[in-house]
Amino acid sequence: MLITILIVVLVLALVGGLPTWRHSRSWGYGPSGGIGLILIILLVLFLLGRL
Repeated sequence: MLITILIVVLVLALVGGLPTWRHSRSWGYGPSGGIGLILIILLVLFLLGRL
């Protein structure tokens, strides 16, 4: 249950960090790339059964 909530929060943060919003246009792809990397690591750990 906690992992599902964590993944949902990370997906929302990924969408919020995309540079299409006015407040994040000057950030580039850095924040969404970092959040996406964390999401991929968590997904791999979940699929391997280590999380």
